[in-house]
Amino acid sequence: MRESADFVQSLARGLGVIRAFDRDHPSLRLSDVARRADLTRAAARRFLLTLEELGYVRSDDGVFSLTPRVLELGFSYLSAARLPALVQPHLVDLAERIDESASAAVRDDTDIVYVGRVAPRRIMSVGITVGTRFPAASTSMGRVLLAALDDDAVRAILERSTLEAHTAATLTEPDDLLRAVALVRAQGWALVDGELETGLLSVAAPVHDARGRVIAAVNVALPSARIGADRARSDILPALVETARRIDEDLRLQQPG
Repeated sequence: MRESADFVQSLARGLGVIRAFDRDHPSLRLSDVARRADLTRAAARRFLLTLEELGYVRSDDGVFSLTPRVLELGFSYLSAARLPALVQPHLVDLAERIDESASAAVRDDTDIVYVGRVAPRRIMSVGITVGTRFPAASTSMGRVLLAALDDDAVRAILERSTLEAHTAATLTEPDDLLRAVALVRAQGWALVDGELETGLLSVAAPVHDARGRVIAAVNVALPSARIGADRARSDILPALVETARRIDEDLRLQQPG
């Protein structure tokens, strides 16, 4: 990343320390934070102590963890952005109609970030909440969002991505992913079966703003053993596309005149 004259490196490093913690690493020692944030131990210690004084980090016998106060950072976005509040009732309606999970996400460079989620009564092994991030290349919503870009932009994102094989079915070759994205672009929706987690199938459709730009995606995720790809297309996709259309209409109605 090229840094401009206005780039505040200390702020970037402090945010890197926060991002060192995740679902798989909720608690870390100083050396782990330094390694994951690519900092010296001395620098990591200064940032951790500063964050602790501000109430964003707690420590217990040399082990650091985030506090609930970091949620304020996400809530600032959620309260300022109308999209999460607008899509949530539609997700609730969709989930009740089909009795499956329904979600919405936006793209953040190489990842998707969940901004809305209604969980089913049946719990999948993938734990997902608002704020969860997944690689765009391996997810149905990610491919819908990538399909809104031209091939050069998609290729640049793939070059920045860690194309990890989450399962034996995961596409990891850029050319294969470009073809998959091109198919999504042509048909207007995405289906991903077993690429993020074995046995997990998801279908996604795009959400457009008042100018017709794709700004988000909505999806339904369900066990492929219960409903295969053919039934997902015939039984789930129409309801999902209708939900996306209704969200589009609400976004147009809320566009300032």
